[in-house]
Amino acid sequence: MRVLLAEDEVTIAVTLKDELESRGHVVLHAADTKTALELLEKEAPECVITDIRMPGAGGMALLARSVELEPARPVVVMTGYATIDQAVEAMRQGAANYVQKPFRNESIASMVDTFAKVRTLERENRALRTQLGGSLAVEGVVGGSSTMLSVFERVRTVAPTDATVLIQGESGTGKERIARALHHHSPRASGPFVALSCAALPESLLEAELFGYEKGAFTDARKERRGRFELADKGTLFLDDIDDMPLDMQVKFLRVLQERSFERLGAEQPITVDIRIVAATKVPLLQRVKEQRFREDLYYRINVVPVNLPPLRERKGDVPLLVQHFLERHGRGRKYTLARTTLGLLERYSWPGNVRELENAVQRAIALAGEKQELAAEDLLALDPRWRGAVEVKAGVRPLREVLREHEVEHIKVALAETGGHRSQTADLLGISRKVLWEKMRDFGITAPGEEESEKEA
Repeated sequence: MRVLLAEDEVTIAVTLKDELESRGHVVLHAADTKTALELLEKEAPECVITDIRMPGAGGMALLARSVELEPARPVVVMTGYATIDQAVEAMRQGAANYVQKPFRNESIASMVDTFAKVRTLERENRALRTQLGGSLAVEGVVGGSSTMLSVFERVRTVAPTDATVLIQGESGTGKERIARALHHHSPRASGPFVALSCAALPESLLEAELFGYEKGAFTDARKERRGRFELADKGTLFLDDIDDMPLDMQVKFLRVLQERSFERLGAEQPITVDIRIVAATKVPLLQRVKEQRFREDLYYRINVVPVNLPPLRERKGDVPLLVQHFLERHGRGRKYTLARTTLGLLERYSWPGNVRELENAVQRAIALAGEKQELAAEDLLALDPRWRGAVEVKAGVRPLREVLREHEVEHIKVALAETGGHRSQTADLLGISRKVLWEKMRDFGITAPGEEESEKEA
């Protein structure tokens, strides 16, 4: 990360500069406000660290100009005891944080590490949206792992067709979001998207919900009502938890799939509909077939194109992207960051509730954060007893740099594969220069597609 350090005390400036550079940051130093303002305009640093009292206009002027040029750029102000009121005022005017002298260089360096992490995640999100054409991100589907990219590719391939799709995944993995993405990218996008959970209703009510009924068809049927099949005409019908559909209803549903027509309860005249069926199951349907709890002929009718969503514990590399996505979604415009150890704990947790559980944890942490903008592990975990082991056991926590390195390596490989190994296009896709990409590939030992074969032949 490119950091502008505005500090006139030589000892502080030199030692803090050394600490930041030892962590891989590039530091631009200014000993007065005029030089700092010139560097701010010319070099466009990604982070600013400034003393409030400096020769010239002072740190408050530098803060104001930074906020004017780039409101999202984090600014940390350094203050002595006598200027603490100014530090509070700086926070009101847009500073990300402040530290009081004397301080440990590691404390400021840790803040910069966190800022760099957030900036990296933002870039990865932008690159991911570019890879996916921005469309799936609108539906809230986020992921950069190879398994999720395969899911996205299948969605983009099958969406323009009318093929019936069966989405399989544990609760909370995002099955309805995938169904909505299929609808959104289909020729039926202007038509209705109608969703129904087969587990939410008893059989008698489920039949009425699907088929509708005529006035007087049964007690309390005081007026005609259209069912979900009819409401979804010219659009998509999403049937969630189809593994919970009763056997008798499966027979009737199979007939609709075959004939694309049905009768309302109490009616004799058939109604023909033009709908696409997308179904979802939280358990393997073949197991239900073996248990004779699901019809084999219906299984093959709805499993035309399978889409398997992996649980979050099998794609933990996506946790940073998802956390950043949820912080942006629920942060109401505020910039939240994570404490250094938090991400490792989030990746170690098994996530039985999958993406939904992670989103709830982030949303809860934001709601309870108050004025605090840096979220610690306890903010996300402590209220749920299942988290306690993850919070208390520190021995297995991996260094954040190690986790970020693995995620960065995987993301660069995905981008190279997307461009067929074209380095300039890959650099543009990732939002970095070609030189930086070359250095990262060299440092991480990454080989572009096609280069491996060339090396073998040589």
